[in-house]
Amino acid sequence: MKRKYPSTTSSKKDRSGILLPALAILVLLAVWQACCSAGLISKFMLPSPVDVIRAFITDFPLLMLHARVTLVEAGAGLACGIAVGFVTALLMDRFDVVYQILYPLIVLTQTVPAVAIAPLLVLWFGYEMTPKIVLIVVTTFFPIAVSLLDGFRSADKDTVNLLRSMGAGELQIFRYVKFPGALSQFFASLRISVSYAIVGAVISEWLGGFNGLGVYMTRVKKSFSFDKMFAVIFLISALSLLLMRGVDLLQKKVMPWKQDDLK
Repeated sequence: MKRKYPSTTSSKKDRSGILLPALAILVLLAVWQACCSAGLISKFMLPSPVDVIRAFITDFPLLMLHARVTLVEAGAGLACGIAVGFVTALLMDRFDVVYQILYPLIVLTQTVPAVAIAPLLVLWFGYEMTPKIVLIVVTTFFPIAVSLLDGFRSADKDTVNLLRSMGAGELQIFRYVKFPGALSQFFASLRISVSYAIVGAVISEWLGGFNGLGVYMTRVKKSFSFDKMFAVIFLISALSLLLMRGVDLLQKKVMPWKQDDLK
């Protein structure tokens, strides 16, 4: 059997997909640093990248302590959001009456800003982890539910009819046709939901809590430590990117036949 080797064109494309964004970020940071060093921008308004890095190193243990709390909240909320989204999509696909009842309500939940919901959740559930997880579930289950529903309903009709003619039940049709066909939509929505989970956790921590990156942001903002504020912003962005990359790796494991599309 002839062994396949990665093509030169594909490897060049992979390198350019990493190098070009990295180069753009470096240029942006260099311009930013130059403007701050030249005194064009006041440090009070915008700290330099060097100041931000210094603040990150100085507060690194504290940032990791708060990041652990935020990641636990985001992970628990995301897991619950995936479960709720999956069950909701399954019920809406199976029963039309459930779809007619739930779909408008699901859309309605996304029209209310998270900042408006968070104070109510704190009032109802207190300052512990529960209101934060509830808010993350509200913000993450929608992409999962809608994408999975679209994937279930886009299953090939001829394949479904063929299985039914062979005596297959709804569970078998779901297992062998609908669920595998909806995996691409699921992972696409999961990339969105993991970033929503981090942002939702931070927003909920702004309005009430004892630990977490949102609490840390509130404290450094009140002390006008904007270098530390930018440090935690960069950390939140890095965590979101790492989680999204983790979703890509998981998709490659679950869907090896899609590896060429994920490069």
